Amino acid sequence: MQAIKTGQERGELADGPLPPLTLEYPKEARHGDYATNIAMVMASREQRPPREIAETILRWLKDEEEIIDRVEVAGPGFINFFLKEDYWRHFLSEADRQGERYGEGELGAGKRVLVEFLSANPTGPLHIGHGRIGVFGDALANILEKVGFEVEREYYVNDIGTQMELLGRSVYMRYLQECGKKVEFPADGYQGAYIREIARQIKEGEGDRYLPLPEGRVVDLLGQKASDVILRSIKDGLKRFRVSFDRWYREGDLYRRGLAPRILEELQGRGYIYELDGALWFKSTLFGDEKDRVVVRANGATTYFASDIAYHQDKYDRGYNLLIDIWGADHHGYIPRMEAAIQALGCDKSSFKVVLVQLVNLWRGGEQVSMSTRTGEFTSLQEVMDEVGVDACRYFFMLRRADSPLDFDLELAKKEGLENPVYYVQYGHARIASIFKKAAERGINVPTFSEVNASLLRLSEETGLIKRVAIFPELLEGMALSLEPHRLTSYLQDLAGLFHSYYNKHMVISGDKEMTKARLFLAKSIKAVLQSALGLLGIVAPEEM
Repeated sequence: MQAIKTGQERGELADGPLPPLTLEYPKEARHGDYATNIAMVMASREQRPPREIAETILRWLKDEEEIIDRVEVAGPGFINFFLKEDYWRHFLSEADRQGERYGEGELGAGKRVLVEFLSANPTGPLHIGHGRIGVFGDALANILEKVGFEVEREYYVNDIGTQMELLGRSVYMRYLQECGKKVEFPADGYQGAYIREIARQIKEGEGDRYLPLPEGRVVDLLGQKASDVILRSIKDGLKRFRVSFDRWYREGDLYRRGLAPRILEELQGRGYIYELDGALWFKSTLFGDEKDRVVVRANGATTYFASDIAYHQDKYDRGYNLLIDIWGADHHGYIPRMEAAIQALGCDKSSFKVVLVQLVNLWRGGEQVSMSTRTGEFTSLQEVMDEVGVDACRYFFMLRRADSPLDFDLELAKKEGLENPVYYVQYGHARIASIFKKAAERGINVPTFSEVNASLLRLSEETGLIKRVAIFPELLEGMALSLEPHRLTSYLQDLAGLFHSYYNKHMVISGDKEMTKARLFLAKSIKAVLQSALGLLGIVAPEEM
């Protein structure tokens, strides 16, 4: 950016605010270690060809840090940077010195973040769509913690409202059937086998005691019993899935503690809520939403939106600097009204982030599996874990960016071969562990950086591996800033692939003592990063396979 400022001062570039500088990792080594399209971004303002702008920037680019080997302009105007090899080897020293702490940073120092994710209604088992959201939220929270944020994880339990009434009615109908009554099950009821099982357990444990009670009362009681059973099942499943929460926050508490009525009253006092046709409306159009939204219906019932406003006010009251909500893609239209609410509460819209996670398409034997909680035609997360294992399940859910639909191939996830991406990465870690075992059998210790001549690592494959180890910390920071933890799987595939290729071509342990030490140290650095990255994804790094 200093080179651009110099160009402006010399009158060779137009004055004005500087555009954001984005550095990318080129896919091909011949395009350098880093590349930027800044010249193309500036082209419209400069009214000049991007290559000409790039050449101007290069003229004032100074190698003050002495880490740049060369810089070149390529293609339509990319600026490619090639860094000196000694610069990359320095990171091997840092990785060895920091050990398990390698990759930690201070990006989030002093900032408190609340990641609220999953929050599936306690009306049925978790399905694989929930699983994808769960892994995404867990991995993102892990990465944010790694780079210095103070992170808490929260699950919002929707334990009141229409869906709870329908759950209670569904269980009640099945309970009546268990009691020998001929009743017609509601067409919109929850029809899964788990509803029958809950009703059966209630009948076995409590007999006919609910038969004489008023229907409305029984529906409420059985709805609460069913939601408690389902929530316990969700918690057990998530424990197995390696997803944990610091807090399970119940929607009902917003009303039991009087938070929701108080917030609505305050917003009404500020002029953000008005009455129309007996209902209360929030003026979300004041903040860019397409229409105002109901917060209290004419019958006096509050809406989910009213609860969410109060819930997010409570989040801010608890002192968080950043709120991250991870929702299913079907909530896309809900974002503008929540952003409006955040601003009406007097908070900066930038302190509220929403990540939408697209659907998962599950495939088995070449056929797509249908999923619907209401009809019971769904594959639960538990079933997928049983079939492919937790590691494969978590890894496959992270293979695509959150806003892209994901095809989950069960047959591929079960394969114990290099075509299976999670196996491919785990095998890289296990392979290095095997190398260390062989070294130990020969009386060779895995060295520290101070014990090796890192300049011996000058093969192109070795340089490529060193660079991958070196970029790990800045990669984590980039994922934290962009809220894109899925990039970790791409990084792992790349790192493991480079190592497998290197291992197949070159001996790590050889008759050359110094080269052996250098290559063992490189393998040690790779193994540590593989273990750290897999750990952030909640996946085991095996010592043998």
